[in-house]
Amino acid sequence: MTAVAAEIRSAAQAISVAGELAADFASGAAARDRDRALPYAEVDRLAASGLLAATVPAGYGGADLPPSVVAEVVRILAAADPNIAQIPHSHFVYLNLLRLAGSDEQRRHYFGKVLRGGRIANAQSERSGATVADISTTLRPAGTRFQIDGTKFYCTGSLFADVLAVLTRLDDPEEVSGLAAGEYIAYLPADTPGVRIIDDWNGIGQRTTGSGTVHLDGVFVDRDQLIARAGAVGAPTGYGSFAQLLHAAIDAGIARGALTAATEFVRTTSRPWFESGVARAIDDPLLIQRFGELSVAVTAAEATLVAAGSAVDAATVGVASRPGGELFGASGRSAATFGGVSASPDGDDPVARASLAVAAAKVLADRAANEVSASLFEVGGTRSAAADLNLHHFWRNARTHTLHDPVRWKYQHLGRALLHDAAPPWHGVI
Repeated sequence: MTAVAAEIRSAAQAISVAGELAADFASGAAARDRDRALPYAEVDRLAASGLLAATVPAGYGGADLPPSVVAEVVRILAAADPNIAQIPHSHFVYLNLLRLAGSDEQRRHYFGKVLRGGRIANAQSERSGATVADISTTLRPAGTRFQIDGTKFYCTGSLFADVLAVLTRLDDPEEVSGLAAGEYIAYLPADTPGVRIIDDWNGIGQRTTGSGTVHLDGVFVDRDQLIARAGAVGAPTGYGSFAQLLHAAIDAGIARGALTAATEFVRTTSRPWFESGVARAIDDPLLIQRFGELSVAVTAAEATLVAAGSAVDAATVGVASRPGGELFGASGRSAATFGGVSASPDGDDPVARASLAVAAAKVLADRAANEVSASLFEVGGTRSAAADLNLHHFWRNARTHTLHDPVRWKYQHLGRALLHDAAPPWHGVI
């Protein structure tokens, strides 16, 4: 954990600091990716900047910046180095879970850590279930404490974290724990006995995100380290749309970074095709046309990201937690009223509108990131394929990150909203 972290107090300051960091991070991004040099120093700087505490509520000493600002910070960082931009994704998501479903004591404790430079990473996904939604990591009563056993994969940021947010399932038919059965997030120090963080991530892209494996073998936690996940995902809180907004921001950033790299390469290195009749590649009318098309793709992704950010901001205003974890949305209706799905998208439901806006942004960001990063070689020519340049890291990062959750289901939710007047469901990826 960073010993002292700076204070972020405004959106303008957060965006300015992100821009300064991005300028420095960009210069070494290709080399770090090529050599798989993990960005420990860069993540230390990110934590020390105070950006990781930007969403801490004002009542707990933070800037309480809205989702749209966090998304812009992430997009700026992703244009420079999408690996670094993805590392704090879960950090912001699990701070949001604390805000929505944690107790006052839990918030004070963990928000305080983050204000001092602490970092949270996820230990969520598993490979053994029939789908990604099936969780087998167990949470069992053990005297006055609880024991966790299981193995987690794709634990982005875990190598850099002070705290791991571990998704577990409590099955307590005898009700000896005093807790309802279901999914819980356990917040535990990364050096807790029984925790092993393995640096074994071998994806073709996002190679320095620290997305390895976490083994949990006889890990003991106390009751005050547990938060019921249903408090965030079982009510109209905007939890899923916030998480997805940040993913879209990473993809939009990759698209912008790839377009910037392509522009610089063609300006400085590419030769014109002989049939063009021009002396410089940048004067080839067909290249000019193609760059215009790519610019439109990136601009559209960025514009829908801004619109989605505004929608998520609106969805999270008025969402507050009450003692006992009972959550109410801006409309004042409880989760039971909604019956597990959002209200009609044609009605006055900012949560449903936010999910649909983010779904559209995710589709366009996915498309732009993959198209522009691949087209870099089309417009750059043979010289751009030189391995030592590692320009393919943009495409590898785009292709890897956009696999997080399928955009084909975003189309489904958007189409059902139009044709069936059906709102999107509540879960962490919509």
